[in-house]
Amino acid sequence: MRVTVRPGRSDEAALLSDLALRSKAFWGYDEQFLALCRDELTLAPPEIVAKRTAVAESDGVVVGFVTVEGTAPVGELGMLYVAPEAIGKGIGGELFRYAVETARTAGLQRLVIDADPNAESFYRAMGAVRVGNVASGSIPGRELPLMEVDVPVAQ
Repeated sequence: MRVTVRPGRSDEAALLSDLALRSKAFWGYDEQFLALCRDELTLAPPEIVAKRTAVAESDGVVVGFVTVEGTAPVGELGMLYVAPEAIGKGIGGELFRYAVETARTAGLQRLVIDADPNAESFYRAMGAVRVGNVASGSIPGRELPLMEVDVPVAQ
């Protein structure tokens, strides 16, 4: 699958929010769980630029997106979601690498990630390490893997 990564546009907020929910549902979460996550997975139009959102497209169709949030020295990989029909085709890796480059350009030295437990192995494969746990922003009592990845200095 040929993918192009580009900056997100504010008019894509609803599309990206829907993609995030569909991607989360891929892991078998039920409707009640997804309803609790909805606010956390919803992007407002002004957040697209503020969160340095990048979109992956294949043949003109949005198949994933990522956000790089915060200010130097430590930022956050806030969201990384791939459309269910495109999972396993390398798009997550493309978005992750794009996020690291975006972080480097923004002067960030490290990205923290509140990872979904189902995504921990992906982030490990991308070079992130688990440094602890963090409380879910959506589900009281649920803990998520807290991960970090160093942003390489430009060569």
